Amino acid sequence: MNKLSKKSKLHVKVGDTVKVITGDCKGQTGEIIKTFASRSKVIVKNINMKTKHQRPTQEGEAGQIIRQEAAIHSSNVMLYDKDTQISSRYRKHKNSSGKNDRVLIKINNKK
Repeated sequence: MNKLSKKSKLHVKVGDTVKVITGDCKGQTGEIIKTFASRSKVIVKNINMKTKHQRPTQEGEAGQIIRQEAAIHSSNVMLYDKDTQISSRYRKHKNSSGKNDRVLIKINNKK
């Protein structure tokens, strides 16, 4: 099977609240802004901030230092529940209307 034809899938979506479990930003929580399924990376708001020095493009213009989020590998983040402050894997559960909901495993086991 060709590497390009294989469809990638992530365990998190845009808008999910996640907790970083490894790396320099370990323990921080934030919301996912963008996902890159083909590279298995995500961008989390205000986490893994990197500085970029931008040169002036026109004469008379000043240079800038821009802070922007860098991508984190999706295996380094875990779904997080703000209410109970627990990060966990999830399980799909069908609700009464027949749609699949994502339920965190650690919260579900405590009931």
